[in-house]
Amino acid sequence: MKVLNYANICALSIALTLTAVGCRKGQPPVTKIPNGGLNGSDTGPGSSGTLGSGEATQMGGGPTSDINPDNMAQDRTAFAADIVYFDYDSASVKGSEESKLAAVASALKTDSSADLLIEGNCDERGTEEYNRALGERRALASREALASAGIDASRVVTRSYGQDKPADPGHAESSWRKNRRDEFVLLHPK
Repeated sequence: MKVLNYANICALSIALTLTAVGCRKGQPPVTKIPNGGLNGSDTGPGSSGTLGSGEATQMGGGPTSDINPDNMAQDRTAFAADIVYFDYDSASVKGSEESKLAAVASALKTDSSADLLIEGNCDERGTEEYNRALGERRALASREALASAGIDASRVVTRSYGQDKPADPGHAESSWRKNRRDEFVLLHPK
């Protein structure tokens, strides 16, 4: 009798594990942020976010944004030198990183036809759901800094990859430091 109960518990555990793991398919879900997301209200009650879904979470540029990075020409080299790095467990833009955001803002002011994708990333520490939310907060912090520099927030879309796209696959602070970042992708109509 005890063996039968143990076998049932094991079978149920395996089934739940397989259900929870699942498969990643398709494009990341798109989430519109109320009020453009500049006040961080996107993670509160009533949010339409899909954090922790195991895929990148993409935030819209606000209620009127029609930016779809997947349907635009993406230039990942334009801002390769302007990657913004963050401290551990922080979404605050450091003073040492502000000049990089100023360079991005300057380029966007020069090219009014361009839009921007900000990709928020984290190191491997923390749960997948927590890191996805932290990557989102980091991308939104850079977006807010650009808005403060005069860039229309509707020209900027954010996407969080959490820990899924490490710049350095190592498992030490020297690697983690490189993975806590925002990357900027210049977008043009095709």
